Amino acid sequence: MNIDKFKAQHIAILDGIARLREATQGGIVQNAAHIAAHIIKLSSTVKLHLKVEDSVLYPGLASDANPRLARLGERYQREMDGIAGAYFEFANRWNLADRVEANPEGFRADANRVLRALFERMKREDTEFYPAIEAAHPPA
Repeated sequence: MNIDKFKAQHIAILDGIARLREATQGGIVQNAAHIAAHIIKLSSTVKLHLKVEDSVLYPGLASDANPRLARLGERYQREMDGIAGAYFEFANRWNLADRVEANPEGFRADANRVLRALFERMKREDTEFYPAIEAAHPPA
């Protein structure tokens, strides 16, 4: 199972999180339009990544001959539901500059909580989940 596309999408998502962090550190109110635009762009990448995971990766693992890998895929898919829901609530709440400007500290707190959870999940996938997949199905 080739997971290079998933790894590349992780890099794009992590880059988007880093860009949001930079814009926030430069001043939330001053960069509200930039922050909202980054959220919209990041959301499209996250949405694509989740769609491909749900349509290709998780179904492939569910039917894998290795029961440990199938269970691991099921666990990761279940866990992602809550993280994805929280992310998309965050994105819908803060994808307009006027909302970010009106409540910069609310945005900061929400971003810290939601983006940290997303970041930590992707790091866990990179260090635990993807290596397990590649160990069971080495790239050609």
